[in-house]
Amino acid sequence: MILKKRRIRILCLRIFIMAVLGTWAAVVCLVMPPGIVNAAQRETSSFKLPAYEKITLKNGLTVYLMEHHGVPLIYVSAVFPAGAVRDAGKSGLAYLTAETLLSGTKSYRKKQIEERLELLGVKYYAYADIESAGISMSFINTDQDKVFPLLKEVFQDAVFDPAEFEKRKKRLLLELVQEKEQPSMVIGAYFNKFVFGSHGYGNPIYGTRASVKKIKSIDAKAFYNAHYRPEESVLVIVGDFQTARMKKKVQELFEAWRSKKKPPPLERIPLPAFDKSRVLLVNKSDATETQFAFGALGIPRNHPDYVAVQVVNTVLGGRFTSWLNDELRVNAGLTYGAGSSFNTYKDSGTFVISSFTSADTTVKAIDLALDVLNRLHTEGMDQETLTSARNYLIGQFPPLYETPGSLASLLAATFVYGFDESFVNDFQKNVENVTIEKARKIIAKHFPEDSLQFVLIGKAAAIRDQVRKYGELSEKDIKSDGF
Repeated sequence: MILKKRRIRILCLRIFIMAVLGTWAAVVCLVMPPGIVNAAQRETSSFKLPAYEKITLKNGLTVYLMEHHGVPLIYVSAVFPAGAVRDAGKSGLAYLTAETLLSGTKSYRKKQIEERLELLGVKYYAYADIESAGISMSFINTDQDKVFPLLKEVFQDAVFDPAEFEKRKKRLLLELVQEKEQPSMVIGAYFNKFVFGSHGYGNPIYGTRASVKKIKSIDAKAFYNAHYRPEESVLVIVGDFQTARMKKKVQELFEAWRSKKKPPPLERIPLPAFDKSRVLLVNKSDATETQFAFGALGIPRNHPDYVAVQVVNTVLGGRFTSWLNDELRVNAGLTYGAGSSFNTYKDSGTFVISSFTSADTTVKAIDLALDVLNRLHTEGMDQETLTSARNYLIGQFPPLYETPGSLASLLAATFVYGFDESFVNDFQKNVENVTIEKARKIIAKHFPEDSLQFVLIGKAAAIRDQVRKYGELSEKDIKSDGF
C-alpha cells in the first residue's frame, strides 16, 4: 500500500515534470485522425500565453499573477532552489525536507494543517526533484484568506517535528527496498548516477538506505533554512482573482519574509565527458526480464534547439507510432513498449532510449534499438514522416496548457529553467520551421551514436557474456544499497 500510494504520487509528479520541462511528447500516446489534427492546428495558430503580471518583492521573491476566470478556483505553485543537487552528501535530504514541509509550523500541528486543508477542499502536494522543490495547491477563490496565511507559515516557519519526520523517514526506508523489486522504478536513478557520476545531477532524489538512515529532522530544518528562501524562489498564482487585490495581498503576506541562513555554495563539478561506451549490469537474480536504458548527455531545457529536438524525437521514440515502438513492439514483438526521451535540466540533460524484454531476447532488443538509432542517422526521415511528427506536436500542444494548474506549472518552469513565453507563443512557428535539412543537422548534433552509456537490470548470469560487446562492463547487485 505504501508503494502504491507513492507510485501514484510519483506518476503525477513525473507527468508534471514531463509536461513542462521537456519530455511531454512521450506523455500522450494517442494517434489523432487527420480532421482532429487539423482542427488542433487551427487552434494552436492563435494559441498564446494569457496575459500575466510579473513582480519582484523587496525580499527578492518573484511573483507571477495570471487571471483566469473560467472557474472559481485559484492555483498556486511555489518553487524553491532546494532540489537533490543540494543534498551535499546527504542523499535524500531534499526529498525528505519537502515531504515533511507540511508536517507542522509554529502555529499549526500536522493534524491541524491536514484537517484545515481537507475541510476547505484544498488539493495540495509538496515535492522535490533534481534541481528544485515546491508546493502546489488549488482551492476555491472564496477561501483564499484562509489558505494564504497558512501557506505563509509553511514558507517561513515550518518546524519539522522530530516524531513526524521519523515516521516519514521510516516509510521512505521501506519504499527504497520495495522499489528495487520493480526495475522500471529505479532504472532512471541507476542511469543518472552512471552518466553523471559525482555531479549533482547523479544524486538519487529519494536517497539511499544508508544515507536516509543518517538524516535527522534537524538536518531538514537546516536545509529548509538555507534553501527555502525568497531569493531564487518563485510564487505563481493563476485563477479567479483581481490582480490589483492579489498583488496587495501577496505583498502584505510575503514581503517581510527573509532568509534565515545563507546557503552554502553549490559545488560546481564539471559535467562528464565520454570517449568510450560503458555498460552497467545490475544483477537481479530472480529476474525473467531485462530492463534497459542507453544514451548519453543531452541538452539543457533552455537550449535554442529544444523544440526541433522534440520534433525529431517524436519520430524516433516520442509517441506510440514511433520508429522504436513500431520495430520493437509491433514488428518484432520483443516488448510492450519502447521509446526515447530528452530529460532536461538547467545546465545539461540526458538522451535515453529505454525498453524491457525477456532475458533471452535482451541482445536482440538492444541491437534492434541501436539499428533504429543508426537508421535515423543514415537514412533520416522523409517529408511525410516529418510532417506527421510536426502535426502531432502541434495538435497535442494546446491541451497541455488549457487549465489554470498547467499554466501555473508552466510559469514556474519558465522561471526555474530560464525560458520565456515565446516557447508557447512561437511554438507552432518553431515546429513548422523544422525542415528535412534542419532535422538532419539536429540528428547529427543532438542524437548521439558513439560512446553510448548502457544500463541493464536483469539476471546477470544469463546475459553477462552477451552484453560485453556494448562497452566496458561493470556490475552491481540490485540488493546492494544505492545506485
